[in-house]
Amino acid sequence: MNEQATIRDHLERYLKRNRMTINRFSEISGVNSGTLSGTLKGNRPIGLNQLDRITAGMGLPEGHLYDLYINEYLVGSNLDWRRLRPFLYRCAELGHTAYMEIAVNDVVDNLSYVPLLFELAEQLYDEGKLEACKPLYSCVAESEKLQHSERLALSQYRLFSIGLSNDQVNNLTLATRFELFVERLDEQYQFDALNDLINVYASLRRWDKVKQFADQLQIKAFVQYDAKKTLRQVEIKTKKKIIFYALYSYLALSEVSYQYGKYEETLQYVAKYADYSWIKDPTEEEKMVILQFQDWSEGNYYYFRLLSGETDLIQDYLKYISDRKKEIFPALCAIVTAANRYNFNIDAVLEQYRSHLVYEEQSSRIGKVSKQYTNDQYGILLAGLGTYYLRNNDYDKGVDYIRRGMEFAIENMNKDGLLDCLGLFDDLQYCVTGRGDKPSAEQLIEKIQRLYSQEQSNYKKS
Repeated sequence: MNEQATIRDHLERYLKRNRMTINRFSEISGVNSGTLSGTLKGNRPIGLNQLDRITAGMGLPEGHLYDLYINEYLVGSNLDWRRLRPFLYRCAELGHTAYMEIAVNDVVDNLSYVPLLFELAEQLYDEGKLEACKPLYSCVAESEKLQHSERLALSQYRLFSIGLSNDQVNNLTLATRFELFVERLDEQYQFDALNDLINVYASLRRWDKVKQFADQLQIKAFVQYDAKKTLRQVEIKTKKKIIFYALYSYLALSEVSYQYGKYEETLQYVAKYADYSWIKDPTEEEKMVILQFQDWSEGNYYYFRLLSGETDLIQDYLKYISDRKKEIFPALCAIVTAANRYNFNIDAVLEQYRSHLVYEEQSSRIGKVSKQYTNDQYGILLAGLGTYYLRNNDYDKGVDYIRRGMEFAIENMNKDGLLDCLGLFDDLQYCVTGRGDKPSAEQLIEKIQRLYSQEQSNYKKS
């Protein structure tokens, strides 16, 4: 497209090429002939709605001339919120986020537009147009980076939550950048922000960070709960009930304690999120939260005790999950890990729950489980299955699970998951070379090695 061309130039060329009169094009496009005439003569600015009709009348894709519209009407001295807002909203509807980024580029240094951009961003966020929010929140964050405002903090929180993906490298960058703004958020957002940071850092196995933010969440939750019950203050509006955050902090800290090898402390935390004696006159919604945490407490009681070596509990654990479908995935993760750690046979369990060894998002009665955490746990499960089958001389299955684990880790840019699988190479080489000729396994080993070599450079670049 000729950079010097204007919307008027395109319309003139179209009419000449198709030997079409203004009146005829007016009938086709639905734009008043007088408006078209004024546009062609350069005497009349064109509105966005009229541009969309002209674009459709010319048979062009929606938004085809938006780059020209930006240059002619939305930059420099022409900048006007009455034109900019509808343009940004229309781009959001069409998914043209690149045009939004260009259009707001001129606004970064104009602080008078920041509140208006933020208001529009929040509207788009509420409407679920999440990708369209990003250039607006980014502009607000850049414009107010020296202001230390609540608006800046909330923009950073939105960018963090919207940007989370399967890419663990990206998630680490987002979490590291955002955590500096948590305390600047309005209190109603701090609870969810801390909860989100806990989930992301747990998926990254950064247990020091999980503990840091779980401790913060616990203090804030109990202070808020006491203020509501003792001082009769109105409960602040959060996504979940305040008791959820208090109990969830205990759940997160139980995982941290386990990872640090503090077995007794782990079970003490498990008992704490089963205890609801401190919750006075719970509402129906709060009762639902209590029931879920009691369920998690019972399941994690088996989970942590099994991982700590009490293998005789496995039948009780299997009985527990038999009528609790949502608890099968974490149970399988624990059972496979325990089988490898304490060397016992679980062939019958894996056969019974074979259909649950495929990836699927996890949920509970009170909402979805963090996708990032589920991804990491599934990667651990794949590596664990690879270990289990190799040590039980089923080389084809073992190698297949290692391969799947590596591919899953690479897909999610999960360095820890990749290292889990690479740590199995020594076992894999020993099993194959020490047991005689296994061509199929050797071929898979070579394939895994090639896969790793190809992707190793990607990790270095990222």
